[in-house]
Amino acid sequence: MSTTTHPEPDATSTPPTTPIRWERYVAIGDSFTEGLWDPHPGLDDTQRGWADRLAETLSARRVAADAEPLQYANLAIRGRLLRSILAEQLPVALEAKPDLVSLVGGGNDILRPAADIDALSGVLEDAVATIRATGADVLLATGFKAGGALSWTNGRVGVYNANLWTIARRHGAHVLDVWGMRALQDLRVWSDDRIHLIPEGHHRVAQAALVGLGLEPDDDEWDVPLPVGPIATLAERARANAAWARMHVAPWIRRRLTGASSGDGRTPKWPAPEAWPHA
Repeated sequence: MSTTTHPEPDATSTPPTTPIRWERYVAIGDSFTEGLWDPHPGLDDTQRGWADRLAETLSARRVAADAEPLQYANLAIRGRLLRSILAEQLPVALEAKPDLVSLVGGGNDILRPAADIDALSGVLEDAVATIRATGADVLLATGFKAGGALSWTNGRVGVYNANLWTIARRHGAHVLDVWGMRALQDLRVWSDDRIHLIPEGHHRVAQAALVGLGLEPDDDEWDVPLPVGPIATLAERARANAAWARMHVAPWIRRRLTGASSGDGRTPKWPAPEAWPHA
């Protein structure tokens, strides 16, 4: 797989004129925010992901401006539906008294046949209003534009995204525009399961999050598409689709039929705010 290696945030680089105003950031959500599949260097069974990467950049910029490091917690757990995220994670997040909360969820709900997008959007808006009432800023994220076998979700995701932009305008929230990222239209930034990103994808999303927060990205080419690669033949695509269905779709269906979740028994990887990056 052809991807690009990007430099890590560097507190010794040219500092901003003022420190990043957020002092405590808590991320809540599902597997996207937990960081699948972006393995954390040196930590077995721990994922890094765009939110951890965003926290690293915010903290590095604070330190470069002679401020204290960012305090950061990540409560996200894979497989969670939006209502579960809000019932289990939001109260814990608010107890930490953050001044920035990223709330990203709904993707697992949208994959369910009976999903009510407007009802889901109403639940999201109530949560945003609750967070904003504390004085904290909120970072939301649109759903991504899918291709291939998952393209049937685009109509639902499009409605959800339209509602999300309205919610953001109404409550003064920031938006990470995943839907609009050209770089994510390339399967090479996605894992074999086609619904989670590899490290290159998480790097690019973290840069998009900086832009969504009104900040300058570290990487000016964060949304430049990857160089054109070899075009798979029809037979190669058919074999890849069959392997994907066997290895990822079938287990997902089995979990739905049995009421199981990929996040069952898991706990948050960074449950309480601490100076970032993690030691």
